[in-house]
Amino acid sequence: MAKFTEEQKTYNRIKKRFSKATKDYALLADGDKILVALSGGKDSLTMLQLLAERSRILRPHIEIEAAHVSMLNIPYKSDTGFLQNFCDGLGVKLHLASTEFNAETDTRKSPCFLCSWNRRKALFELAQQQGCNKIALGHNMDDFIETMLMNITFQGAFSAMAPAMKMEKFPITVIRPLCLVNESDVEEHARNSAFPSQIKSCPHENSSNRRQMKELLAKLDSLSPEARYNIWGAMSNIQADLLPPKIEKKQ
Repeated sequence: MAKFTEEQKTYNRIKKRFSKATKDYALLADGDKILVALSGGKDSLTMLQLLAERSRILRPHIEIEAAHVSMLNIPYKSDTGFLQNFCDGLGVKLHLASTEFNAETDTRKSPCFLCSWNRRKALFELAQQQGCNKIALGHNMDDFIETMLMNITFQGAFSAMAPAMKMEKFPITVIRPLCLVNESDVEEHARNSAFPSQIKSCPHENSSNRRQMKELLAKLDSLSPEARYNIWGAMSNIQADLLPPKIEKKQ
């Protein structure tokens, strides 16, 4: 029986959870052409590896291309030379695009929301230009749980993200193939693979509540080794009869 190195065990664990997610949530279908959002971070690099491997399987047959969208007025940089070489090594075509926003004049939402929204808009437009019907984003399980905790705490809503979501304004379905993968496994794989770090100096980074949610999730993990999996299960195990009924607001 073949013995795996610790590095191989980590990647195999990620690959197993990736495969489970694509099957359980029907993320891939025959004939899909998927644009992979390649930020340059550990999650997107790992996701591209997994999808590139998956694209070599006969059925369901999928095609993938990658896109890196840079934000011109935010000093959050990736080594595009590395990204190009990384994609070339996987046999994946890479598209480079850019966008920007002005946080001082555009006050509709938080700077983090506007940055994400503008990047996403650029991805949607590029996906349509390239004839892609899906966009793959690299959110892992921790991201899902942290988003749910933020929405409960700051918005009073029990919501997070969907593994697959068909957009209303674009003929695109957004998929998140790493939704069952722990961030710690991705971090370990990134170290094993010597992925380079991004240059982060975003002026709005410390104003985000996500850092606090990461600390809260770590605390919950320390209380119970099953905490994150129970929280994930709770998102699809809503027992409405044991919750307060919704009160309609009077006009």
